[in-house]
Amino acid sequence: MYLVSPKRVFKGNKAWEKALPEISKLTKSPLLIGRSNATYSLRKKITEDLDFYNSKVINETLLFDCCEEDLDRIYNKCTSYHCDAIIAAGGGKVLDAGKILAYKLSIPCITVPLSASTCAGWTALGNIYSKHGQFIKDINLRSCPDIFVFDYSFIKTAPTKTLTSGIADSLAKWYESSITSSSNKDGLVQQAIQISRVLRDQLFLESEEALADPAEGNLAWRNVIEGNSLTAGLIGGIGGEKCRTAAAHAIHNAITQLQPKNKPLHGEIVGVGILIQLKLEEVKNDNKLADQTMKQLAKFMKKLDLPTTVAELGIDLVENNNLQRIADFTCRKESEIHFLPFSVSPDDVVKTISIFENQKIII
Repeated sequence: MYLVSPKRVFKGNKAWEKALPEISKLTKSPLLIGRSNATYSLRKKITEDLDFYNSKVINETLLFDCCEEDLDRIYNKCTSYHCDAIIAAGGGKVLDAGKILAYKLSIPCITVPLSASTCAGWTALGNIYSKHGQFIKDINLRSCPDIFVFDYSFIKTAPTKTLTSGIADSLAKWYESSITSSSNKDGLVQQAIQISRVLRDQLFLESEEALADPAEGNLAWRNVIEGNSLTAGLIGGIGGEKCRTAAAHAIHNAITQLQPKNKPLHGEIVGVGILIQLKLEEVKNDNKLADQTMKQLAKFMKKLDLPTTVAELGIDLVENNNLQRIADFTCRKESEIHFLPFSVSPDDVVKTISIFENQKIII
């Protein structure tokens, strides 16, 4: 079954105000979930606006990443207050938590991204982490959100770092889908791959301009934020699982197990994962163009002040047997790395990352 998109999408200037009448029809007792203190004022506005439409809002805050402990606690609160919908307002892990809660409760879900760091507000997927931010598993949901609200004025308040992280995560759609699914004859899969290529090119061309002037009147900024949060989600919806993840996300999931002190954002880790995937393609699949592609991507990422090595993510590969731990988790049985068209073992990952980290990428 293809779960391509949310049922209703509101985007642009004043998207939230435009969505309010539809939201008020869908729910009269929603639970609004958020997390960051930095987004408190936006969540307060959402609550006050819904109150005006006679919706009694119950507010709740994630204490950790999207983890079972938080989900169980908020699930119980939802049932005790007889909440009839979930509104998730925040970044990727808040949006995932909202979708999973709505799925477990069999009630509508409304996603309101407050940054352009991810496509989580669009998709029928959710990731579960430990209380400490370690990836555990992903969950396929019954549907995409009922209503998706992408308000430029909300997105504009997010830190620049969230946008660059989102760009790296969006780029992974091309680098992962083009190697896992290029031989797939399904027309929709091929169309999804081509959309991911166009998205990559657009991000290469417009990201610097978007970051220089994050304003609603800047077409480049609008193109980039919508690419991260809408187009990237659509690619996975049309193309399916193998158009969403491969080695880059598998390496991300492994790196989260190490819990670096200054925890990098999802897309920052994925970006490093793309570079390591390209090195794997060169070493294991004899891809002669992979090294050139890696240099081109690394140069672009450096312009955006994104990390380009595991060390720059704040991880010492020597201590605590970290390199082997990354390799073992990356290659576990259920890992997305096995979507690659060539076999990869933990030894391959150890050798490739060692070469990658010790090689100075000349750009």
